[in-house]
Amino acid sequence: MIFLRLFWSFFQVGLFSIGGGYAAMPFIQEQAVTINGWISASEFTDLITISQMTPGPIAINAATFVGNQVAGLPGGIVATLGCIFPSCVIVLTIAYFYFKYRSLTMIQGCLKGLRPAIVALIGAAGIDMIELAVWGEAGFTNFLNVDWQAIILFAASIIILRKFKTNPILVMLGCGIISVAVYLTGVVI
Repeated sequence: MIFLRLFWSFFQVGLFSIGGGYAAMPFIQEQAVTINGWISASEFTDLITISQMTPGPIAINAATFVGNQVAGLPGGIVATLGCIFPSCVIVLTIAYFYFKYRSLTMIQGCLKGLRPAIVALIGAAGIDMIELAVWGEAGFTNFLNVDWQAIILFAASIIILRKFKTNPILVMLGCGIISVAVYLTGVVI
């Protein structure tokens, strides 16, 4: 039964998350944390980090991670298949019709209209991640309890990425090393 639930949950993620991996994050969070309770909100943040650091699409990595947490290797395989199955069917169908009707103005208008919704989904996922990183699981309700280390690392990362065009992997490694050093030494930033 757990395999069917994993497949169905990630089938829905694959079916309704239009716009790539970042747009899928709210759906994955809803399925894995809110509806099924397979992982905690804190583990979801770890899932995003691990999914970013491993090769491959973020939604598929997340599905594999959650499936593995819930039911081991078979669970990871089932969740991954559930996530990619609708995409494969949809992409093949859309590709057929797109190549047949791509010159129609209505098709171009539909694609242009989807862009703002995708940006909103990505923005919502980003706001949730910032809230969890800065205020913890209590969220905005605990507004005065701020993790200043997270804010400093976030600001420094943005500056390094935008101003110096540094490789994001190096920035993630640097933040990880700094966090481990701060944790091991007990220094509070």
